[in-house]
Amino acid sequence: MEQILTLINNHGTAVYLLLFGYCALKSGSLPLFGGYAAQVGALDLSLVAAVTFAGGYLGDELRFFVAKRYGAGFLKSHPKLKSRTDKAITLLDRYGSAYIFIYRYPKGMRTIGALPVGITEISWQKFTALNCASALLWATLMVGAGYFLGSAIERAVEQGWGAFSFVLLLIVVLIIALLWRRIFKIPGVVVES
Repeated sequence: MEQILTLINNHGTAVYLLLFGYCALKSGSLPLFGGYAAQVGALDLSLVAAVTFAGGYLGDELRFFVAKRYGAGFLKSHPKLKSRTDKAITLLDRYGSAYIFIYRYPKGMRTIGALPVGITEISWQKFTALNCASALLWATLMVGAGYFLGSAIERAVEQGWGAFSFVLLLIVVLIIALLWRRIFKIPGVVVES
């Protein structure tokens, strides 16, 4: 760990740029490490939080823009895909606000999460307000957890994440199962098995 912190001290600006790019693309655990690095004095906490927020917010804004601009044309040229997305659009019309706020949290969803929203009738103003609030909360939670719980996280990594990762997986599977049951109860949405 000491070698990594020394490397961060020697390349601080590049680390902030890397953190921004990472957060623009995904929502993994690098902001946790950024918070921890700030706790031990290797990075500036306010810059870590700002870069994490900016990357998270602007990355999703770009994906939403691309889907809004090119999504309809792409779907017209792929009719089979369009029929499948019609069901998702119906769900997003009903639960879009909640979806926008939470899609950045499950692992793997963040990278594509804004794309389906871009093909709906949800306005940019609504999307950007919810995206901003969600990115702010996410950045605060991730960087804050790294800052305040960094040494505990470091010990967990050294000892292996196995049990913790398994518990998180079970929680996500349970949430998905509950949401899936609720989806089947939506009037007007027919999901083919």
